[in-house]
Amino acid sequence: MPSYTVTVATGTQWFAGTDDYVYLTLQGTSGCSERHLLDKPFYNDFERGAVDSYDVTVEEDLGEIQLIKIEKRKYWYRDDWYLKYITVKTPVGDYLEFPCYRWITDEKEVVLRDG
Repeated sequence: MPSYTVTVATGTQWFAGTDDYVYLTLQGTSGCSERHLLDKPFYNDFERGAVDSYDVTVEEDLGEIQLIKIEKRKYWYRDDWYLKYITVKTPVGDYLEFPCYRWITDEKEVVLRDG
């Protein structure tokens, strides 16, 4: 099964981190991954200034990754998050960067394209 390494960079602004649930979906030319919760057990993910990496395993090759979807779901009341960028290392070793550089507020889906 193909595996992607997803690296998430949180901003350094005051209160940039979040304790909310963060989900990722990869969209490629050959298909779409399931929604994955980005979480490391017993680790405080998405802290201010942090760069966190996660392994995302999919059932089938997705082809060339075209976009990613990020969803933030509430854990605490009003916990906004400043997402700098996400990088994806593909199973063949290519690196893709998806810039964001904005606050993600409320419970919504954000679509990022390769930049």
